[in-house]
Amino acid sequence: MSKILEKELFSKNVAKFIIDAPSIAKSRKPGHFVIIRLGEKGERIPLTIAGSDVEKGTITLVVQKVGVTSAKLLSMEAGDEIRDVVGPLGEATHIEKVGTVLCAGGGVGVAPLLPIIEGFKKAGNRVITVLAARTKDLIILEDQVREFSDEVIVMTDDGSSGKKGLVTAGMEEVINREKVDLSVVIGPAIMMKFAALTTKKYNIKTYASLNTIMVDGTGMCGACRITVGGKTKFVCVDGPEFDAHQVDFDQMLTRLGAYKDEELKAYERYMETVQNA
Repeated sequence: MSKILEKELFSKNVAKFIIDAPSIAKSRKPGHFVIIRLGEKGERIPLTIAGSDVEKGTITLVVQKVGVTSAKLLSMEAGDEIRDVVGPLGEATHIEKVGTVLCAGGGVGVAPLLPIIEGFKKAGNRVITVLAARTKDLIILEDQVREFSDEVIVMTDDGSSGKKGLVTAGMEEVINREKVDLSVVIGPAIMMKFAALTTKKYNIKTYASLNTIMVDGTGMCGACRITVGGKTKFVCVDGPEFDAHQVDFDQMLTRLGAYKDEELKAYERYMETVQNA
């Protein structure tokens, strides 16, 4: 069991949790994730680690309500316990001094991007970060991102914060004015696809952290398989980060929608249970 020590709501559908997990806090690195299970019969869901405090023995998770398990988690409070928190899983981000790093985060993708931004900054790089969301209320962790970025550009679809436009517009603004040596993008699959297409035009090496469906997280079930450079890879053990220019995002988007109907029905049943309780 892992206890929730703190909970902070960013919006009605997004919350930050501080979880007691000393062994994970000690060994996690930027890019790592955990798989959690709320109860004995609960499903497993992957969540990227947004930060940790080794002295306190805690990890930070940012969760968006998208289905039954995430909805249940958002209903939990400080003092509640999560049955299983397994990790750190996956391959850590390879961080080194390369020059100028352009980081782009969409929505809750900013949470897993934050430790990567911090890592590249501490390695001596110039870090420029583009934060993007549909509206101002969905921009998260802006102050923390600014702490480790030389410059932050905020893009919103409706212009309610920063500049009006998509993440790619903010990225091209930077690319057109200075040399970018590396780009890292994390967010919704469709956002990463077009961010990758943007950097590919300028021959900028780009990594994307993928958010596929996962079950066991150890490469056994195959649920997270994707195609990278024409070869099958497993996000849980080979990733979650891959060369964004080699990822078959169209295949990934199709696979992400494979259980949409079942997920919707399960969520509707859950909400009926909550409302009738």
